[in-house]
Amino acid sequence: MRVLGIDPGIAIVGYSILDFENNKFKLVEYGCITTASTSPLTERLKFIYMEMENIIKEFKPTDMAIEELFFNKNVKTAITVAQARGVEILAGINNGLSIYEYTPLQVKQGIVGYGRADKFQVQQSVKNMLRLDHIPKPDDAADAIAIAICHCFSSKFKDLYEMR
Repeated sequence: MRVLGIDPGIAIVGYSILDFENNKFKLVEYGCITTASTSPLTERLKFIYMEMENIIKEFKPTDMAIEELFFNKNVKTAITVAQARGVEILAGINNGLSIYEYTPLQVKQGIVGYGRADKFQVQQSVKNMLRLDHIPKPDDAADAIAIAICHCFSSKFKDLYEMR
């Protein structure tokens, strides 16, 4: 299985491409799509969509794992990020990817085994699981990797459950 992990955003979109076969991970690519805050929202959304299309076409994932939004303060920011998230999902749908959504709690639980784990614990677990020399940077890309790993674990257990 090849998974496109997405940490949604408007200024910075973290992404990762992760292969998972025979209970082994292979990190293929990771990075960020960034947009300028001085650009109009419509241009930023278009840019994100086009970059997502390029990533999907280049790496040919089958699944997209994307984090659900959680905001409790700034409604305007939440709406803008939600619009970007919609564009990110649309790029996946238009390219035939299966879309899976995970809450931050589910990601932490899946990676660390504890839903209230802090960011460093999640990043350290990602580093260890993938046998990396260092924690991936920037944080948005590391979060996208964690989301992809969470999906791999979730799919594995779903498959085992369905075999029964």
